[in-house]
Amino acid sequence: MNMHQFEVIVIGAGGAGLMAGLYASRSAKTAVISKLYPTRSHTGAAQGGISAALGNLEEDRVEWHTYDSVKGSDYLGDQDAIEFMCQEAPQAVLELEHMGLPFDRTPAGKISQRPFGGHTNNDTGKPVRRACHAADRTGHMILQTLYQQCLKNKVNFFDEYQVLDLLVENGKAVGVVAIELSTGELHTFHAKAVIMATGGHGRIFEVTSNAYAYTGDGAALVLRKGLPLEDMEFFQFHPTGIYKLGILITEGVRGDGGVLINGKGERFMPKYAPKVKDLASRDVVSRAIYTEIREGRGVNGSNYVYLDVRPETVNRIAALDGRTNPDGSPYVVTGEQILQKLPDIIDFCRVYLGVDPVTQMMPIQPTAHYSMGGIPTNKFGEVIIDDKQTTMPGLYAAGECACVSVHGGNRLGTNSLLDLVVFGKYAGLRAAEYANQVEFGNLPADPEAGVRNELGALRLETGKENVFDISTEMKKVMFDLVGIYRTEKDMIAAIEKVRELQQRYKHIKISDTGRVFNTELINAWELGNMLELAEVIAMSALNRKESRGGHSREDYPNRDDKEWLKHTLVYKQSNEIKIAYKPVTITKYQPKERVY
Repeated sequence: MNMHQFEVIVIGAGGAGLMAGLYASRSAKTAVISKLYPTRSHTGAAQGGISAALGNLEEDRVEWHTYDSVKGSDYLGDQDAIEFMCQEAPQAVLELEHMGLPFDRTPAGKISQRPFGGHTNNDTGKPVRRACHAADRTGHMILQTLYQQCLKNKVNFFDEYQVLDLLVENGKAVGVVAIELSTGELHTFHAKAVIMATGGHGRIFEVTSNAYAYTGDGAALVLRKGLPLEDMEFFQFHPTGIYKLGILITEGVRGDGGVLINGKGERFMPKYAPKVKDLASRDVVSRAIYTEIREGRGVNGSNYVYLDVRPETVNRIAALDGRTNPDGSPYVVTGEQILQKLPDIIDFCRVYLGVDPVTQMMPIQPTAHYSMGGIPTNKFGEVIIDDKQTTMPGLYAAGECACVSVHGGNRLGTNSLLDLVVFGKYAGLRAAEYANQVEFGNLPADPEAGVRNELGALRLETGKENVFDISTEMKKVMFDLVGIYRTEKDMIAAIEKVRELQQRYKHIKISDTGRVFNTELINAWELGNMLELAEVIAMSALNRKESRGGHSREDYPNRDDKEWLKHTLVYKQSNEIKIAYKPVTITKYQPKERVY
């Protein structure tokens, strides 16, 4: 047996995992296990910025950021956790700066900030510059900076190891079992504390901005241990993905003046959000785009509209909207400035679309982007196992795989990078503190037995089903029937189809019998995770008979605070889905209608 022992083990090397690993390593022997090389993690795809009420370019307040996040969550976010995150935000950004993150600068040398959807001056209702950015590569810069700091602090890395099992003994997390992709050998990692930071599960949907590796591994592992997942019905569709490909075009494009145009050449967002227009929250903008397309106003009758950031359009719209620079002068941009602010976006469009955004409009459609739900935690990253806030000793989670819940029914742009930095830090601190107070727990007698049996069954199955075919069918049914708009009829059909695919999955055939980088085997295992989570998402959505945030039901179009101001908890026990609920934490902001 390949045995390793660390006080704290972090699963995943994105922003949350690296932040957790960095802070845990300051007082505990720490390892980070990742299915990818760390700088290939999906945090690197985050483009537009990280939110903090620094007020570097105009007045801003932590209280405004807090209220915007509560309002953006459609009042499903836990307000104590949101207050904590927004209060921590300025210090978190300054800390990243001190680590060496190369933020863009104002002429005065301060960290530059841009407007983002749903972030407002609460007095005027107008967009406020709150997103701290490094061109349109902010996530990439965070990932590089944190990885450098982890190496400096001698964090142990196990790159290209796929974690296949969470070890729980006597009600405590005691380690994990992973497969080394380059050899096919199993490794057992014995730990005092385990931090899940495995990211989201957007690959369940057909059109997604998510990386190929985003298959919900951490959430599925926790679900299989009889622990709950929270608010899985809430999945965010980002308004602006590249048509057909789903590759993200950052909200920063609209923050810098870009506007949405339908097939008739009309700017349509003032109709849906008169105050903030193209900078409404993501659920509002995604539904607006989908509505325009469904009512026949897509471009040439197709399933897309245009995003226009051409300088002549930006300057004309800015003049009409009365937009100004922080010094009060008219907001005017040139092609060179657009290229400087959005270099990666322009490169993506030139390479993948043959479109130059400086002179041409970009074809876009909503794309599956972010899970607001996940493994329930408190604000210190401790995993919650029931509706009474009971925590499991030794188990922590942070980042997109976790649900604190600071995003509720809908996440504001730039709050994801803030989430992973703030809660990754505190998960690491709390895990190390716990590890320094306890002894190593006992491992199961044969910790690798379950994984050996699972992989053996996949390798030996002689059925005729194909992993790719099942995956393609799952993605299409989830995108079409459990997407931006939902109905009872569609979701029942989706559940039936997913369950049919789960049965077919039992008869898949793996043609690659080798052990070195057997990606077919790993893809098959990941598909099992996605099929489980697809059922959980659809069941949770079917049960919630209202519309709120990213969960929009045409048969229940209104938000129902009397019956549904509560979090969903989903358990899988004896192979059956069970659903419970727990209250939302409200401190000072009582639910009211969202107006943008």
